Amino acid sequence: QVQLVESGGGLVQAGGSLRLSCAASGRTSSNYNKAWFRQAPGKEREFVAAIGWYFGSAAYADSVRGRFTVSRDNAKNTVNLEMNSLKPEDTDVYYCAAGPTGNRSPKSYEYWGQGTQVNVSS
Repeated sequence: QVQLVESGGGLVQAGGSLRLSCAASGRTSSNYNKAWFRQAPGKEREFVAAIGWYFGSAAYADSVRGRFTVSRDNAKNTVNLEMNSLKPEDTDVYYCAAGPTGNRSPKSYEYWGQGTQVNVSS
């Protein structure tokens, strides 16, 4: 079993920055790909960014590439999402996910955090 706990959400003005963190625990959590998704009410969960557990290679959605950066701290077993140049359309609940073969599809992740709200005002 893997547990994921997100933190760092909040309210920020357009153009500002936020840093989200996800703390993972569980025996095999360090060997899982990690990702960030976001979801608005009534909409499907949307891929934001992912980082591979072995090489640490990163992938981004086109909508956030160049503004968001995903990183990991293996010693602390955390994955972070640095969000810059935020836009009102980035307002969503952001979820951390983990899975042994996770990719851009939410169905490829087995474990999810509870989510953290990000609000970007115009």
